[in-house]
Order: sequence, then structure tokens, then C-alpha cells
Amino acid sequence: MPPVHYHAENGIASIILNRPEKRNALNAEMIAALHEALDRAAEDAAVRVVLIRGAGQDFCAGMDLVALDRGNDASALDHLHTARRVAGLLLAIRKHPRPVVAAVQGRALGGGAGIATAADLILMTTTAWIGYPEVKIGFVPAMVAALLRRAVSEKRMFALLATGESIPAKEALAIGLVNRVFDEADFEAGVDAYVHGLAEKSASALTLIKSLLQQTDGMTLEKALEAGAQINALSRTTEDAKEGFARFLKK
Repeated sequence: MPPVHYHAENGIASIILNRPEKRNALNAEMIAALHEALDRAAEDAAVRVVLIRGAGQDFCAGMDLVALDRGNDASALDHLHTARRVAGLLLAIRKHPRPVVAAVQGRALGGGAGIATAADLILMTTTAWIGYPEVKIGFVPAMVAALLRRAVSEKRMFALLATGESIPAKEALAIGLVNRVFDEADFEAGVDAYVHGLAEKSASALTLIKSLLQQTDGMTLEKALEAGAQINALSRTTEDAKEGFARFLKK
């Protein structure tokens, strides 16, 4: 059984984490397969939105520590190699040219929470939980922290990382970590409607919006405004914009 299932249809690339018997815990094979699926979606001009889901009851329970553990004899360089593979995956999600949506059911913990946090948008069921529990076993979710501090306030981030406690979907929504929460019975239909609605938007505009956010991250106000002016001008030259202006003038 492949660790990741990929399917593209109607402008949506669905990437399903496919180790339900392990609560979709991340091992080296799954990380590589997920990275490959993201690349495949990026290269497909027909794809407008990427949807990441988990098979079974949970989105992703985090790293498969048994599979990734190299024992007490592993050096700092060994651990750095493993960490960089995960960092590369998070960066691939963050820098993907299409909007990436994480649809979270059950639990998204550790590395699984990292995948969701790296996504542009997070949808959850009311019964879902998200958390960064690494501190409970003595290490730091340091790569995810770089993403989390861009999503919530510094004090919220510190509390999540320092306590390691998971929070329910409605609390995640309240602190701005999650975009939408659906009742369990409405989750499938809600996610489907959400991503299809997104896929109906201008593909060029969505790509430029994501590019703008990445470019302006950490910029001064003056530089961010200049980057915005350049993206604004570029967007007006796209076919989508020309068609949109034409439709507007006909009204």
C-alpha cells in the first residue's frame, strides 16, 4: 500500500496520507512520497488547489519515532539530516505555487500539526485536535515554530510549544490558527465545497497572492508596498484579469 495517495481532478490535487494503521505517522518513505506528490501538483498546470488529508480516523499523529529513531549512537549530524528532510517538506508546502489546504480530522500532532501549520488554509472537524507535544518527550518542535509564530501571537505560540497540550478545533479557530470548523456530519461536504470554491477563483491571482505573502514576509513597510505595487501591476496583465475587467465593463 503506497504511503501517499495522489489524485487530481477538476483542478484539485488530493494528497492523502495513507498509513491509517499507524495514524498516518510520518516515516522517511511517507515524507519522500509527500514531497513527490507536492512536486507533481506543482508541475500540473491544471491543478489550482492542493488538498492534504489523512486516511482513517486521524490526519497525522506526527513523526514515526520508532521508524526514524537511530538510537543513542546517532550523532548530531545524523539528527540534522533527519530534521532537514522534515524542514524541506514544510518548505515545499509553504512555497508551493498553488494554495495548499489541510483538512484535519481526528488528531494532528507534532509533525502532522507541522504539515497543517505549513498549509495556507486549515479546515477542521469540531471533534479534531491539534498540538505540538514534543516538549513532553524532551525535544523542541523548532522548525514548526518558525511557521507557528506567523499564524498566532508569540504568547499563544509559546504556550502551545511549552505545555505540549493539544487544543480542540474551536479553540484553534478562536486563536486564528484554523480557518474553518465544520460539524462532523458536514465535514466531507464542507471541505468539498470549500476547495471547489477556491478552485473556481483565478489561478493566476491565487498564485500571485501566495507569492506576495512570501515576498513580503519580514519586509519593511516601504519594501512591502513596493512589492505589492509590482504584483498589482503584474496581475493586471494576466488573461484572468483582462477577462474579469471585460466582464465588469459589460455590467
